[in-house]
Amino acid sequence: MLGTLEPEQIDRVLHEQTVGRIGVHAEGRTYVVPITYVYDGDNVFGHSAPGLKIRLMRVTPEVCFEVDQIDDLANWRSVIAWGRYEELVGDLATGAMNLLRSRLAPLTSSETVGPAGHPAGHAGLTGVAFRIRLSERTGRFEKQ
Repeated sequence: MLGTLEPEQIDRVLHEQTVGRIGVHAEGRTYVVPITYVYDGDNVFGHSAPGLKIRLMRVTPEVCFEVDQIDDLANWRSVIAWGRYEELVGDLATGAMNLLRSRLAPLTSSETVGPAGHPAGHAGLTGVAFRIRLSERTGRFEKQ
């Protein structure tokens, strides 16, 4: 059976997952890239070293965000959301990094890697903390 996810089911998928994909179109190209993230009910928070993803989102801050929860090929949930990229600085960046650390720390499989490839627990993380303020969400599922 195929169906549409209800708003509370969409929120559940966004809260439960930790890897999603950002899609952005700028400078004549479309770029889709996975990120680790945390969802607070309104925003997706992420962190990245400067690079193509950050450059393109600075040019075109309207982005798409996609998350899958796949049990098997006949049982899955998928969420697509649209929102606006915002870089965070100061206390907002620190708060976002704390959210990411607390959510991702239990899932880290290596003592040497934390968010964006930085050493776990490294206090002086460099790079870009950001949020995507979600404005629209939709979801589908298949259940056998």
